[in-house]
Amino acid sequence: MEFVSLVVVVLAAFLTPILVNRLRITFLPIVVAEILMGIIIGHSFLNIVERDSILNILSTLGFIFLMFLSGLEIDFKAFKKDKSSTKKEEKVKKQEPGHLQLAIVVFMFIMIISIVFAYMFKWFGLIDDVLLMVIIISTISLGVVVPTLKEMNIMRTTIGQFILLVAVLADLVTMILLTAYGTLHASGNTSLWLIGSLVVFTIVFYLLGGFFKKAQFLQKLMDGTTQIGIRAVFALILLLVALAEGVGAENILGAFLAGVVVSLLNPDEDMVEKLDSFGYGFFIPIFFIMVGVDLNIPELIKEPALLLIIPFLILAFLISKLIPVFYVRRWFDMKTTISSAFLLTSTLSLVIASAKIAEQLGTISPEISGILILSAVITCVFVPIIFKKMFPMPDEATRQIEVSLIGKNQLTIPIAQNLSSQLYQVSLYYRNDLSDKRKLSDAISMVEIADYEEGLLERLGLFKRNIVVCSTNDDDINRKVALMAKAHGVKRVICRLESSSNDESLQREGIEVFSSYMSNKILLKGLIETPNMLNLLSNVETSLYEIAMLNHQYDQIQLRNFPFDGDIIFVRIIRNNESIVPHGDTQLRYRDRVIVTGSKEYVDELKRELEFYY
Repeated sequence: MEFVSLVVVVLAAFLTPILVNRLRITFLPIVVAEILMGIIIGHSFLNIVERDSILNILSTLGFIFLMFLSGLEIDFKAFKKDKSSTKKEEKVKKQEPGHLQLAIVVFMFIMIISIVFAYMFKWFGLIDDVLLMVIIISTISLGVVVPTLKEMNIMRTTIGQFILLVAVLADLVTMILLTAYGTLHASGNTSLWLIGSLVVFTIVFYLLGGFFKKAQFLQKLMDGTTQIGIRAVFALILLLVALAEGVGAENILGAFLAGVVVSLLNPDEDMVEKLDSFGYGFFIPIFFIMVGVDLNIPELIKEPALLLIIPFLILAFLISKLIPVFYVRRWFDMKTTISSAFLLTSTLSLVIASAKIAEQLGTISPEISGILILSAVITCVFVPIIFKKMFPMPDEATRQIEVSLIGKNQLTIPIAQNLSSQLYQVSLYYRNDLSDKRKLSDAISMVEIADYEEGLLERLGLFKRNIVVCSTNDDDINRKVALMAKAHGVKRVICRLESSSNDESLQREGIEVFSSYMSNKILLKGLIETPNMLNLLSNVETSLYEIAMLNHQYDQIQLRNFPFDGDIIFVRIIRNNESIVPHGDTQLRYRDRVIVTGSKEYVDELKRELEFYY
């Protein structure tokens, strides 16, 4: 009968996501659902699970793996300045502080307010442990923040990067404080210099990891039955956990540092996916279910004084984030500011870690530990809901690509007419003395000017377009306007040069160059090699289109599970200059370039869904 509890817990871990999916409880994070399932099968209600030695080991491994993945989730690239932004974007960014600077200032305010609230809890006689309360109030759950940002597709936006950096800083600082807390209350003679030696070992392991990663002989052992990369990660986790316990620190610090090391080594996506599978597929669900099993809500209800802590603690969570985040109100609207504060209120894993460690050290009672964990669970239930409801998302259905064509001639007129659709907003700039006199559709904006002067073009809004195509019959004019557009920060500039298709000065500026000679040469070669090439290019239904995959919602989704039901065929996937032939089990990845064919209507819809959703 000793395996009965284990079987019940494993079955609960298996059934929980199925029940959440079937009941369409989309607002509830899976980890919270697992804790609630643990409450149902545990001491609070059914009482059919008892903690035994096997569940203890598996739960501890789940806790360790959770902390490892928390360290792995930290994207240290977020601390670096984005060098890919255009001059126009840089000009805008100068008006606001950098993401890191902003995050540090806000987090400092969070820490100050958390200290104030911690002393208030002590003064009111609720919880006497000040340092523990500072850790609990100031912490932010990366496990809730990251999936929410990805689901809302705002990870790469300014506000998304700000929220992520604040959460990362909170994760790092609270982990350090938790280590200091464990050291101060440990029964042995643990010295801080011993914990410092753990950091030294971490650096050594990082250097060794970088060396082995480059070793050619190990590349052959990465796949198949060997899986040397996964073995190395598990060895690293266990070594650092053992070292952490050896120097008197908490084992979760070793696991967290192992995650940081692996994150710094830039593992490939397949390895991260495998590690996620190990963690969230087996070990971590058992840990969260056992957290719920250990909660004894009937016992907590017997003491109403303890229950008073929950609303005060949730209020402290909210106010400690809301007041500091108002610092960014000068750059963002009110809804964005308040919703960001609510998302940063989410706490879970480190609150559980802190409560469990404090309970083991005897600094708080099991009842107080249960109250702290219950408060964290409650915040994780309502916080993502409020954030999704409040956060102002752009209306993707009406978003258009603004294209401006310079010159009105036999080339630009048919292009403007064919391009004009629900997706593209086309405008045509032309000189009144050198132009074709044909009438165009009312959907095309016609701008007649005396000359292509920079000041005039700027006033007319040419440099605010997404794409500028310089295609007059004069190469000098095309070159001049193209350089002006690029200098003003236009993302895509296309320039027609008939005299020379290879202009290095334009290419250095990132300007795309084309000519009739180049186009005809490519077309003729294609016709010789593929007799049906002309039909393929001219027929809208059989044309090929390239779409950038910038929607985090579809990141790592298999093509067979892709929910888009339009008349579309995926032809190729370009990933890191590698051409992939797509199959049903092929996964889409963020920043993939997808080559598709199909109905123009559906192609435009797919482009809007994947490329212009951010």
